Amino acid sequence: MRTLRLWVVIAGAGLLALALMGAGRAQGAAAALAGTWTGTRTFRRGTRRFTSTSTFVFQVDGDRFTGTAVTGSDRREIEGGTIQGGTLQFTTRNGFSPDAPLQVWAGTWDGKNLSVRLTEIKPQAGYPYAVPARMRHPNFPPMALRKVSSATVFALPPALRHPPLPPLQPLPPNGLALTPPMGWNSWNKFHGAVNDRDVREMADAMAASGMKAAGYEYVNIDDTWEGGRDAQGNIVPNAKFPNMKALADYVHSKGLKLGIYSSPGPKTCAGYTGSYRHEAQDAKTYAKWGIDYLKYDWCSASLVYRPDQMEQAYELMAEALRATGRPIVYSLCQYGEEHVERWGALVGGNLWRTTGDISDHYDAMARNGFSQNGLQAYAAPGHWNDRDMLEIGNGGMTSTEYKTHMSLWAMLAAPLIAGNDLTKMTPATLQILTNRAVIAVDQDRLGKQGWRIWKQGDLEIWKKPLAGGAVAVGMFNRGTTPEPITVSWASLGMPNNPAIRDLWAHRTLHSPGSYTAHVAGHGVVLLRVQ
Repeated sequence: MRTLRLWVVIAGAGLLALALMGAGRAQGAAAALAGTWTGTRTFRRGTRRFTSTSTFVFQVDGDRFTGTAVTGSDRREIEGGTIQGGTLQFTTRNGFSPDAPLQVWAGTWDGKNLSVRLTEIKPQAGYPYAVPARMRHPNFPPMALRKVSSATVFALPPALRHPPLPPLQPLPPNGLALTPPMGWNSWNKFHGAVNDRDVREMADAMAASGMKAAGYEYVNIDDTWEGGRDAQGNIVPNAKFPNMKALADYVHSKGLKLGIYSSPGPKTCAGYTGSYRHEAQDAKTYAKWGIDYLKYDWCSASLVYRPDQMEQAYELMAEALRATGRPIVYSLCQYGEEHVERWGALVGGNLWRTTGDISDHYDAMARNGFSQNGLQAYAAPGHWNDRDMLEIGNGGMTSTEYKTHMSLWAMLAAPLIAGNDLTKMTPATLQILTNRAVIAVDQDRLGKQGWRIWKQGDLEIWKKPLAGGAVAVGMFNRGTTPEPITVSWASLGMPNNPAIRDLWAHRTLHSPGSYTAHVAGHGVVLLRVQ
């Protein structure tokens, strides 16, 4: 027995030694993961073929790791990384929007060869925008990575580094956009296919259809016009826009104004040339062309700037635009991140996005609009909260829902930037977009944004003060079946027997004390009360 026990002790010690050696090798293999790795992936976006380089910087502690992931033009923080045998799991988070969906990654690792794959886009409870089912589990192939250095802290490559940003200083108003801008933008309908002819046709249609007479003014080119830079570093348009100055002259000849698009980052959202480190040069070019409006979209700026540098990055372009001497409306597009409503005006913005992107569906429109209660203190003449462009006429909603869209944007004092094909509007679409009484609510010179004063289930009442003591009242039914909604004049601070005008029915009402409207599902009754 003693011999057997001795053999068991010796055998056990040997197994323990082997286990410790294996653990040591595993820890050594894990430690070898620490450092900077790169890989490439080729993909298509429409008709264009892109090759994107991704960089992963790992900081390893035992069988766990953190770090930084730079994929394309997006920088994210790696968290919760684990190594088990030859398998890696980790999550990446958007530092600019902590509640945004997480990216879940898986990888294989043999101590030398490493490959990773994005497996899931995981929504978080606090994020108001849905992740489409088709995007939740992307079908990307694994990406092979190679180790390029032992550095465990991400540093921008020399070609992307920028000089220190100047300190922030509040800018005075530029005197533009004293009412919310009105116009048209190419993205919702044309996306990357927009060209010179399309823009000219939209200008023709805006002038001829009655939209110009109703107050629409800007014809804005969104992403994909950029053609790179010439030998002197000047931005040039691509073949879709052979002569931007001539295009601006044409739009101006219609009594309209031309807008353009760029990014404070190296690339735009669609992967074209951004304004990073060329802010003053690009502003001078826009002024030379005759540009009247700039939409400045964050996108790849998250690669080169930290969250606490967003304000300074936007102020750089504001100062560059002002230095040209040309009046150019400045539209900040960064999806409401970093509470832009609190500082957008201070860095020279005339309008700033307070939501994610809209789409042509009732739920998306309602999300962007009804979520804006509480931001009314940040809207004023020259400075507006922007809920993204209008989808009216693009076909994804009913006429009733499009009237709700127009009414809600008007109550919110939001920019009215149409996004449909103006050359193919139905009479119903044109009537919605050019309802002068509804536009007057949006364009009211008092410059107040409306707010919700009552909510019960799917029913809501919103109030917007107007010049001269009048108020606009929006009675919204977010449900799918007709419902009665009653508003009392006392709740609005109005006299007991005011003058009432239904702005969609175009009729005058008489209803002392209160008014009850039967509101269609997803519908609205919009009143002017005085």
